[in-house]
Amino acid sequence: MRKSFAGLIAAMLVFGGVAGFSTAGADEELTIKAIMKEGFKGDTSLNKKVGGGTATADEKKRYLTLAEALGKAKPGKGDEASWNTKTKALTEAAQAVVDGKGNAGDLLKAAANCKACHDVHKGQ
Repeated sequence: MRKSFAGLIAAMLVFGGVAGFSTAGADEELTIKAIMKEGFKGDTSLNKKVGGGTATADEKKRYLTLAEALGKAKPGKGDEASWNTKTKALTEAAQAVVDGKGNAGDLLKAAANCKACHDVHKGQ
């Protein structure tokens, strides 16, 4: 009886550990700084790959995840309505890329305008 109870506890710990690892990415909290670093800075950014048509399907999905997380973040400054409008356009463009829509490139080019967003929303 003791061995079966110990086995049950061990199995619960193993299963709980595996389940914990499998959902780790789902609860990922992305800061604006982390989103900018991965998604928009440099020649190897996801924005360059997605916009240039060289991104893999997984990279396109990750870009969408970053765009969605950006929309949930609070800007350093500026009007929240403006932030919501800009991040919604970016998310919609990223979704169009994932879905393979013909106008995705144009939507992305318009929505991923760094200067337009930074001028009104980038904090110090």
